[in-house]
Amino acid sequence: MSDADANIPVQSVDEARTLLGPLDSNARLIRELHGVNVLARDGSLRLLGDAASVTLVQQVLEESLAVLRAGRQLGTQDVAAQLRAALGPDALANGAAAAERSPKLGNGSVRPRTAGQQRYLECMDAFDVVFAVGPAGTGKTYLAVAKAIEAMKRGMVRRMVLVRPAVEAGEKLGFLPGDFQAKIDPYLRPMYDALQDLLDARTRTRWLESDVVEVCPLAYMRGRTLNRAFVILDEAQNTTVPQMLMFLTRLGEGSRMVVTGDPSQVDLPGNVTSGLADAWRKLAGVEGIGQVRLDASDVVRHQVVSRIVTAYESANQQKPRA
Repeated sequence: MSDADANIPVQSVDEARTLLGPLDSNARLIRELHGVNVLARDGSLRLLGDAASVTLVQQVLEESLAVLRAGRQLGTQDVAAQLRAALGPDALANGAAAAERSPKLGNGSVRPRTAGQQRYLECMDAFDVVFAVGPAGTGKTYLAVAKAIEAMKRGMVRRMVLVRPAVEAGEKLGFLPGDFQAKIDPYLRPMYDALQDLLDARTRTRWLESDVVEVCPLAYMRGRTLNRAFVILDEAQNTTVPQMLMFLTRLGEGSRMVVTGDPSQVDLPGNVTSGLADAWRKLAGVEGIGQVRLDASDVVRHQVVSRIVTAYESANQQKPRA
């Protein structure tokens, strides 16, 4: 293979930082995945390696720069995802096909970054009820909210209901000040975060104030029937078996339901069976219900998160039995 080098001009330190990542994490990724060295010199990035790999990396970085300069949001992890995707022989064709299937939001689109996320999106298209399990950072909640927004904008549903069990994560918070809404808001905060990321401020405020989007604790679900709604239950590993059954039977006419959770982060008392694990087992193969399992390879947060998940999984598998 012949050696080659290429220069990519950058207009600011921020552009270089987005492409190369914090502490040059993406530069290391480029070297590990593609065998290309990246040098930041005098307002440009110099790529050194074999010709084919340099051309591929140059294409990814220049496309990322074009997105940035067009004023669209792009993060370091987005660049890393494109660098990983470029390894596939059909990466460009698969990327275009995935973009067509992805929920369109605003001027851009939410795209699957891994094969597992692609299966998840396809499952939400194919089934009325979907269970998605996997570790933190795999996009379980984010992609479900994106799909719900897509369904709202297309007129497929009339409202979105985001639900979470109000269970403390391994610590007792004690008395919380404020009215009832103020007390439960900390438990529901991750749902609001997803909405903030995916909707512009004006639409988000309008939908929340008009109850087109409802964010509520699981306890509020009893006795309700949800018609023409996209319903998401997050952190479902912290439901009990009766709570899960209660929630699943809220499904009304023309509604869709997504249940997400991480079986490794159960905060229920030790003698209480997780409703998510119970439902996963009992409902496997039931018509109209889809199941997707994500793993450490689907983590799209900081790349160290994937390594942390893998290390914990490995340690748990090697733990000696009592």
